[in-house]
Amino acid sequence: MPDALNGKRVLVLGFARQGQALARWLPTLGASVVVNDSRPADQFTIYPDDYPNTRFIFGGHPEEALRRVDLVCVSGGVPLDNPLVALALEKGIPLTNDAQLFIERCPAPIIGITGSAGKTTTTSLTGEIVRRAGYETWIGGNIGHVLLDVLPQITPESVVVMELSSFQLELMSVSPQVGAVLNITPNHLDRHKTMEAYIRAKANIILHQYPSDIAVLCEDDANSLALEAVAQGEIVTFSARKIVTDGAFLMGERLILAGSASYDYQPHVLCERGDVPLRGDHNLLNVLAACAIAGSLGIATDRPGIEPEVMSEAIRSFKAVPHRLEVVRVLRDVTYVNDSIATAPERLIAALRSFNEPLVLLLGGADKDLPWEAAASLAMRKARHIVLFGKAGEKQVSDKVAKLLTLRGADQGVFTRVETLDEAVQVAAQVAQAGDVVLLSPGGTSYDAYRDFEARGEHFRQLVHALE
Repeated sequence: MPDALNGKRVLVLGFARQGQALARWLPTLGASVVVNDSRPADQFTIYPDDYPNTRFIFGGHPEEALRRVDLVCVSGGVPLDNPLVALALEKGIPLTNDAQLFIERCPAPIIGITGSAGKTTTTSLTGEIVRRAGYETWIGGNIGHVLLDVLPQITPESVVVMELSSFQLELMSVSPQVGAVLNITPNHLDRHKTMEAYIRAKANIILHQYPSDIAVLCEDDANSLALEAVAQGEIVTFSARKIVTDGAFLMGERLILAGSASYDYQPHVLCERGDVPLRGDHNLLNVLAACAIAGSLGIATDRPGIEPEVMSEAIRSFKAVPHRLEVVRVLRDVTYVNDSIATAPERLIAALRSFNEPLVLLLGGADKDLPWEAAASLAMRKARHIVLFGKAGEKQVSDKVAKLLTLRGADQGVFTRVETLDEAVQVAAQVAQAGDVVLLSPGGTSYDAYRDFEARGEHFRQLVHALE
């Protein structure tokens, strides 16, 4: 039977990773495609054979891009106040995105994971647990694969583990069988404008579930737990502070899996806290979340429950995901750590709390209109020296934090301002002493100087390895 998009004319807004996957996939269904991106054409290399039945409009967002269009696919990087999105809504043209199109067509059960922090680590560990349990496992979404690229290879016997961002979720009217909200703290307010709008976007991961589906929420995060009020499915929780009846929790030094018919309603010890190879209390919560999520697979589907021993093995062997408290090098007894993923003050706070060693802290990047007072105060207490990098400007972390530090009485003996990450690493190497940790945990986005946080983290690695 032909797909519902067969014969339709589809506008793909944004031609980065998600938009390119859409433009490859849609013609295979018989759709004709118009691709529109505000960047000029000379920034793209296009091979026509890769994009049959596709027209490209670059360098702006002209109204003609919407002519005779039946559907608009909005890439994650395109805000919903884009003029073409607004015009499409005015004309009654439906909106969708790659994640929604994938979920609607995926033959396998889907685990979806979102949160302001910890998504990638939790998604990666959950995927590893499911893989070790013997399932063909596909991990993607906001990380790794754009899953539309591999949709033809996914079977009903597979399991899909998706990381979903608020940018993807704000449009979605479908939810995965297992949907997890790790935490919701201020983030992306430059995009969503208010916390209420940001929370509404996150809620879509469970809002459209069926009663037989599972919502995994965090007992330790008020905004996550509050979504119990809108959950359509069963509730499973995780906590590092309290015992939960169905989910995963920390008791003393032990990680415990509890509840559900899959485990005979009995608690099972997964491992000791010391067995978790990841640093920081936030990562302990990520591990508990992954176990609660993986443990829900047998409830939400007709699959057998995943054995606790499988979870234990996956935890013990799991390595930190790149750019997330990743140890790059130890040089002259100074440890250099790459936490480029820290694009918001809350992530910086989690990183700072993960270290007892003296810190030389590298902060910088573009600010997302987020509150910095708590992060700046903690940085002053935890860091022996702070290096602020990035050009001055009201939308720059370096400028915002410098003002806060100055108000709190810090002087140039406590912090140094430079323009580039290159200079920041050089200053850090000069002021660091044996036993220190040089921590890149910027607190701001990378877009003032880099393509993304990964490019910033890769540059940091290169700079550190170049130190003599």
